[in-house]
Amino acid sequence: MEDTKVEWAVEMLGISKRFPHVLANDNVTLRVRKNEVHALLGENGAGKSTLMSVLFGSYTPNSGEIRINQKKVSLKNPNDATALGIGMVHQHFKLVENYTVAENIVLGAEPKTKFGLLDLKAAKKEVQALSDLYGLKVNPDEKIQDITVGMQQRVEILKVLYRKADIIIFDEPTAVLTPQEIDELMDIIRLLQKEGKTILLITHKLNEIKAVAQRCSILRRGQMIDTVDVSSTSEEKLAELMVGRAVNFQIEKAPPKIGGVVLQVQNLSVKNSRGITAVDNLSMEVRAGEILGIAGVDGNGQSELVAALTGLTKPCGGKIIFNSKDVTNLSIRERIEMGMAHVSEDRKRYGLVAEFTVGENAALKNYYKEPFVKNGIFLDKAAMKKNGEALSKDFDIRGGEGGSPAGAMSGGNQQKLIIARELSMGASLLIFAQPTRGLDVGAIEFIRKKIVSERDSGKAVLLVSFELDEIMNLCDRIATISKGQIVGTYKAGEVDERQIGLMMAGTKKTATEEKA
Repeated sequence: MEDTKVEWAVEMLGISKRFPHVLANDNVTLRVRKNEVHALLGENGAGKSTLMSVLFGSYTPNSGEIRINQKKVSLKNPNDATALGIGMVHQHFKLVENYTVAENIVLGAEPKTKFGLLDLKAAKKEVQALSDLYGLKVNPDEKIQDITVGMQQRVEILKVLYRKADIIIFDEPTAVLTPQEIDELMDIIRLLQKEGKTILLITHKLNEIKAVAQRCSILRRGQMIDTVDVSSTSEEKLAELMVGRAVNFQIEKAPPKIGGVVLQVQNLSVKNSRGITAVDNLSMEVRAGEILGIAGVDGNGQSELVAALTGLTKPCGGKIIFNSKDVTNLSIRERIEMGMAHVSEDRKRYGLVAEFTVGENAALKNYYKEPFVKNGIFLDKAAMKKNGEALSKDFDIRGGEGGSPAGAMSGGNQQKLIIARELSMGASLLIFAQPTRGLDVGAIEFIRKKIVSERDSGKAVLLVSFELDEIMNLCDRIATISKGQIVGTYKAGEVDERQIGLMMAGTKKTATEEKA
């Protein structure tokens, strides 16, 4: 039983929230102590973000009661939540790209001059003071479009702090961050707690929960399963509570059966959006029946390399040979037709159409072929729906029932939809960029097994990931990239994470290693 003497910052009692075709929260009770970091854990689509959106006033529950600081409250919209000292850092940032940092932070709560005009000088001063207090190191004058994703997240945190929030909700805050940015965010959360804030942390990453949270509540299919003390609960037990079974963190795989060269990259150079060379005279090859991993710190040319390979951008030098054919200047569709599949690191921009259904998104790359067309002219929506339902069953995609738009699903289920589509097309080359970003441990295990299964069936797999454990666990060969160049390529087992880390920082391999 809960201690009646505990001072609760948040009490959500018997909360239920229903959407068409989905009961997202089913009689959920959550209690959060003052000044604790309380993690909320669950599979993709378990109802975590919905529950927190109810707390932030974005959704009205169908039933239940909310108490803030032990007083019953009515939250009709986010303004009500803000007035009660509740702030939310959303997974998908809500920033105006052509506004400055300061303008975004004060938007809607602007300091005014005595004439009723925006007092930008006062805004900058207050933003700078908050930034200095919490060590966030933002520049109030920079535009959002010119700063990193990690820095944009800091702006979102400052928006909450500017509005004097004492209860701060972080919704999947590390889904788009680099490992270094994740470490920095964990430090920020610790500092916020030290300053007396109460933190609610939605995350799939068990190591983050162990790093900063005191207690963790687990949701499964919309229901509250348990609340545990983090210090006395192992990662394995947390994973088991989340998915309802034991999870294997190490993927077992047989030795690779290497075939012929499927992809050959010769002296490739690619410029980024600012006209700066991001991929610099890079050469590599991927063979049938193997997984080649590209390891590197974000921003070292990985995105530009994948964009050039898949036809999203034109290289400024070199060649791309796919199945013995020069595809350097071929279109995206021509590469798809030849058997190239691509899971993009940016699922919202390149992976799916948010307004389309699961079935329509599953047919995005072959909608003009049978069975998705009638008489070679008309789209067969029934066939698309049937295919979408089959993939949803095979890949456990949740939230797209009844023709709901894919944009209404959780980020993890959107990712599973994209992977399901790409793996269902029978491609000979699979290019994965951050395939498990934003997925829960059960889904990560499932997707990693799928990747290995594709390799075992003779496919060539190129895996670009910032997660070193993913690279070490899955890949048959590992290539490290730094400043747009491959600085070392090894067979699995020849290097450890420390050596990979050194090469990611730009250390060249030795002549002896070159022969490996």
